[in-house]
Amino acid sequence: MTSPLPSASAASVLDLAPVVPVVVVADVADAVPLARALVAGGLPAIEVTLRTPAALDAIREITGAVPEAVVGAGTVITPDQVTACRAAGARFLVSPGWTDALLTAMRASELPFLPGVSTTSEVVALLERGVREMKFFPAQAAGGTAYLRSLAGPLPQARFCPTGGIGPGNAPEYLALPNVGCVGGSWMVPSDAVAARDWARVEELARAASRLTGAGGTRR
Repeated sequence: MTSPLPSASAASVLDLAPVVPVVVVADVADAVPLARALVAGGLPAIEVTLRTPAALDAIREITGAVPEAVVGAGTVITPDQVTACRAAGARFLVSPGWTDALLTAMRASELPFLPGVSTTSEVVALLERGVREMKFFPAQAAGGTAYLRSLAGPLPQARFCPTGGIGPGNAPEYLALPNVGCVGGSWMVPSDAVAARDWARVEELARAASRLTGAGGTRR
């Protein structure tokens, strides 16, 4: 499989930056300036969720205009969406959960992907299928850092991007865990800043997020 990620900087989505912005784009006109602000702030991996009609066009616009961004598609839940996201130029895929059909489609896309899990059985099932990188969602509601810490002992081969209920206050606790590569969050793209098109504020918040490390200064 040929990875669409920048080989010089990372072999995995989990290693591009400590935080992956989870973005909802309502107006495609906002996509490019938003992506440029996030990249300028040090967050090159951007997850554009398929929660609005503008999402696929946003991915397409960012891919064409901001080559330094590694734009992926989030909230991918059907094989048809996998196909559409790849055609739009997505460079990775993220799902809130998974099924065998969705997993098969993600593999066939030849894009890096992070299937969502929230239970030990789901993690073991993915490991059985050769998948070692996953999204842990909804992170806080599903047990947070205590749950992930408990998984590290028996399942050290699994690596996670926890998403859901994570902000600058608790992100360092997640980043300190040995089985966490990065976290997902939306605090650097607050709705009021996006509505006002205050890209300078987005860049400032992204820069602060890009400097986050684990509790005690560690970065796994």
